[in-house]
Amino acid sequence: MTQAFPMDSLPFMKMHGLGNDFVVIDSRGRAPVVTPALARALGHRHLGVGFDQLAEILDSKDSDVELVFYNADGSTAGACGNATRCIARHLMAESGTSHVTLRTERGVLLGEDAGNGLTRINMGAPLLNWNDVPIAENIDTLSLPIDGNPTATGMGNPHCTFIVEDADAIDLETLGAKFEQHPLFPERTNVQFISLLAPDRIRMRVWERGVGITMASGSSSCASAVAAARRGLTGRRVDVVLDGGELQIDWRDDGVWMTGATMHVFDASLNRSFLETVK
Repeated sequence: MTQAFPMDSLPFMKMHGLGNDFVVIDSRGRAPVVTPALARALGHRHLGVGFDQLAEILDSKDSDVELVFYNADGSTAGACGNATRCIARHLMAESGTSHVTLRTERGVLLGEDAGNGLTRINMGAPLLNWNDVPIAENIDTLSLPIDGNPTATGMGNPHCTFIVEDADAIDLETLGAKFEQHPLFPERTNVQFISLLAPDRIRMRVWERGVGITMASGSSSCASAVAAARRGLTGRRVDVVLDGGELQIDWRDDGVWMTGATMHVFDASLNRSFLETVK
């Protein structure tokens, strides 16, 4: 027998960062309610709400909140930079503060008001060793033995970044799906294609594992900026041009800082009849 969902309705928020869209469920003050099955049902863009990632806000003993992320296929994600920025903005507005701390699998991340309606998050130091990304072999992450010589970076999620002449000319759907499953990445990978626009400006398109093509990705933008700097194409501070807008990435000594716009679109509730369909 399927266990009944523990409530008659489930409030949620819909948010996006540059078109990278999220369902956010606030479970502070109660036990977690999100399961892989609920994430898959909610993530369906015709039968559910639709999102790139789902984030559940939980109580935390050592930070303001803890965040758990799910992809649209029900798998979990270790990091989601744009969702973290959106939730940081929501929490700062709620509390009237200019700083907030958020625990994720990356550790405790600092979010702050960057002025002019923008929100900044420290996504932590990039993971550059093969076993930290992770990749399957003890090889140099700067240039992988894959056609196109991509760079591997860990930002809570594994990332595979290809540097190409024109990112807009890439068949992202075909190549993204192909490289997400590459055997060098035992946990699958996000796939980015970047091209250089200026010494401090790159164009990026992204395929996210468990999701597909997205209009933006915060952790992928951080990984791409790190890859470009490691390859000597840019400095450590760049603007990343995405399908949904721009993010500013600054790889500092204390971590990779990401700054950009957020949007809280609406609040709603899932009703009992929908929740009863979740198996």
